[in-house]
Amino acid sequence: MGVSRLRSEIEQRLERGIRAAGRGTRDEPYPATPSPLRRQGPSDFAVPQNGEAAIKEGKEIAHAFAGVPSGTTPLAGSGESGIGNGTASVGAPSGATPLVGSGEWGIGNGESESCSVACRWLIETIGIDAEAAQQVVDYLASAWLALGALPTRQRIMLERFFDESGGTQLIVHSPFGSRINKAWGLALRKRFCRSFNFELQAAATEDAIVLSLSTSHSFELIEVSRYLHSATARDVLVQALLDAPLFGTRWRWVATTALALPRFAGGQRVAPQLQRMKSEDLLATVFPDQVACLANIVGERQIPDHPLVAQTLADCLNEAMDVEGWLELLRGMEAGTIEVIARDLTEPSPLAAEILGARPYAFLDDAPLEERRTQAVQARRWTDPQSASDLGALDTAAIDGVREEAWPDPRDADEMHETLMALGFVTGEELDAHPRWQDWLKALTAQSRATRVHLPGHALELWIACERWPCLRALHADAIAQPPLQAPAEFSAVAWTRESALVELLRARIGALGPVTVRALALSLGVTESEVESALVFLQAQGNVMRGRFTPGTESEEWCERQLLARIHRGTIRKLRREIEPVEACDFMRFLFEWQRVAPACRARGPDAVVATLSQLEGFEAAAGAWESEILPARIADYSFLWLDEQCRSGRLAWTRFAPASASNKARSSGPLRSTPVAILPRRHLGLWHALFGRADSAPAKCSSRARAVLDHLRKHGASFFDEIAQATRLLQVELEVALGELVARGWVHADSFAGLRALLLPSSKRAQRHARRAQRAQLLGIADAGRWSLSPVATGITKATDATTSQAHIEHAARCLLRRYGVVCWRLLARESAALPPWRDLLRAWRQLEARGEIRGGRFIAGLSGEQFALPEAIPLLRKARALERADTCVVIAATDPLNLVGILDESARIPATLGTRILYVDGIARASFSSGICARADGSDQPLPAQWQDALLRRTTEIQAVCPAS
Repeated sequence: MGVSRLRSEIEQRLERGIRAAGRGTRDEPYPATPSPLRRQGPSDFAVPQNGEAAIKEGKEIAHAFAGVPSGTTPLAGSGESGIGNGTASVGAPSGATPLVGSGEWGIGNGESESCSVACRWLIETIGIDAEAAQQVVDYLASAWLALGALPTRQRIMLERFFDESGGTQLIVHSPFGSRINKAWGLALRKRFCRSFNFELQAAATEDAIVLSLSTSHSFELIEVSRYLHSATARDVLVQALLDAPLFGTRWRWVATTALALPRFAGGQRVAPQLQRMKSEDLLATVFPDQVACLANIVGERQIPDHPLVAQTLADCLNEAMDVEGWLELLRGMEAGTIEVIARDLTEPSPLAAEILGARPYAFLDDAPLEERRTQAVQARRWTDPQSASDLGALDTAAIDGVREEAWPDPRDADEMHETLMALGFVTGEELDAHPRWQDWLKALTAQSRATRVHLPGHALELWIACERWPCLRALHADAIAQPPLQAPAEFSAVAWTRESALVELLRARIGALGPVTVRALALSLGVTESEVESALVFLQAQGNVMRGRFTPGTESEEWCERQLLARIHRGTIRKLRREIEPVEACDFMRFLFEWQRVAPACRARGPDAVVATLSQLEGFEAAAGAWESEILPARIADYSFLWLDEQCRSGRLAWTRFAPASASNKARSSGPLRSTPVAILPRRHLGLWHALFGRADSAPAKCSSRARAVLDHLRKHGASFFDEIAQATRLLQVELEVALGELVARGWVHADSFAGLRALLLPSSKRAQRHARRAQRAQLLGIADAGRWSLSPVATGITKATDATTSQAHIEHAARCLLRRYGVVCWRLLARESAALPPWRDLLRAWRQLEARGEIRGGRFIAGLSGEQFALPEAIPLLRKARALERADTCVVIAATDPLNLVGILDESARIPATLGTRILYVDGIARASFSSGICARADGSDQPLPAQWQDALLRRTTEIQAVCPAS
């Protein structure tokens, strides 16, 4: 009951938040299902959380929900599994509702506010932390979007979708506990078995029931709620129980407890397998129908009046299951006090993940885990509720392709006759669209194998085969054949009724049309829409057709032949998968060399390349001494340090350090070293990145007195030049440099120009010697020429106040930067980034939002790496190009401090530390050798000597060797 209460409370707050934002409500989120049990609007039911017991119960439930990883499902995959985009009358995009004033599908500002309302309620009422509350609301809000409502004790949700085998999975979301769900699942399984003559696989958990249907099952989904009646359901359950493994287990327990089976024989314990044999012998004695051959049993098995059998059934019905509670549930459904909503989706909803991954203890049949039909379900992850989640809408091109494939293409008169038989009839419009058919139809008419039929009351002309003439004449008694013909005797002998003739013609017709409306079928045959719908319902009961809204953008209900619909579904998946196939890690590295302009043919030139290169590396922290010696020269062929200084002085770029809190709280911190991690990024994003890295220590307590004096001056007077700071603080130049170095190392100050950091990285004594040797450059290396020194955003306290919306925007910015840097992202690549970045869970939510908005693509892009992967659309063609390139033993050398040092990340080899002076040699995207501490060695650790060309490349730090190097 607690889970139902929590869902109901959160659902009310989601809807209340939308109303408060003036965005309308979900009064009718989906087209109405033609059933007395259709949903009339959002439920007004609410169970107030009163009393300490309710709050304590809610805490336990919320903490249990918080254990569900945000955005994960046990069945990972990138394809869509589904029927169409809708409900039992399948609605437009699944899980998305047109919001008043929004002009688009999905969650907008109103829903975002409603999520915040629900989160606040969880935090204030139940007492869980904000992170857990966000995960709970995200999970339930995504389910609410997909299903249009949440299952509670006053509402049951029916969900159906296609699996990869072409069958369907039916899920009943019933939060009534496993005892009631087991009873309901067994009874439904028996009812399906009797109706379709097919043994189903089924499972039941605390919150749901799953029935795995075959390709022959087709029915209106809402009808499942009426398959069982409270007056006869108990008898159906008893018969279903006799076939379940549960009965045999309970029988052995009862028989052993009643001492009808010996536990010991000859002073030794009876082996379990022998006890099983003896229990079957005993069952054959007291209940012979249970173990009898079913071919010898007519009707239902008769339950004997035996105490052991009665006790076994009582234990099964009242202990393992709750038959009385289940019957009360059925009565509530019949009385209308319990609402039933049916949804046909294109892939599983978030709530379906649990039951699809159910363990063997939940199975209601004896099929093993590896043979379960639920293993054929591929579920793309459920998207964040703040995205316009469309659960895998069918592709228009796939629909058109299947229509074209299904439509016959005859090559001669004989095949034209087969076409007439397959289609049932051909209309005048179809004949005009295929001029070649006219000559063949004339030939068939001359042979009395076909004729043209005129329907006087409808102004229609149809072409039919002679075998179809009795069927069409039963449908239209006034039909006139020109020329007249006689059908073969075996076809004329069939006693057609109007209803059966219409069913037969529609059965043939719909097999070649794809999704089609009732109106279109009625107009082509000259009958009423009600007659066509009745015939289609009959075909649906036979498993031949399915109804829904399959064509994107359609507002009318459509019908489609089941096998064609499965082909459309597979075509939608194939289209998405064909767009990109995963590349090997070596091909991905070759792609990255071009993507980040490290390959010689792609290297940039000129001062404008500095901003473009550093925007791609935004947020990446590298050793301070590596930026101008290793990273930028590898990407800009004619790099000059003057260009970086110019961009920094103009205010377009800035450098800073995202020092962790532990470094900030040290009593003393030395000045910046060449290995100190420093980031160069657009100045306008400084505050954003400091906020992302969790820095909010605007009043550091632990620093030297000189550093404190400089810090106080900058806070009081703002950005100041070096000589202004020296004059105000009365510090010597060397002392001021040490103080500035300490503040830089803590990430509290930065200079207008990169020359400030460049000067601090070089000791004064060495700087003087270098100045003497290079007089002209000496003027640009002095710290006095670095421009103004100012406080970073973390020292000014700008990063302190960030609400949830701002924080989400910051995370999305970081996610975009990672995509811009690598083109393709996955969780393994985060190992190359700073540990202070937002966690994978938050970045994953942002990437899913971008994917749902169509800005990026999700899928499997890099082979051998687990987890979800995302790519920029413009990166996919380059990936294909990298995969198609032939191996030419092309060598590329990069620094170990470079972001492209992915050794040990994309493969299982040992990591190479990102230290200054260490270089890595790649041959066709594979790390072959490295240079560190003056030693060249193979990357695989072998002792074989390196080829001379490899050594030259590593020692000379060339970016690529033009000559072809040996592969080993």
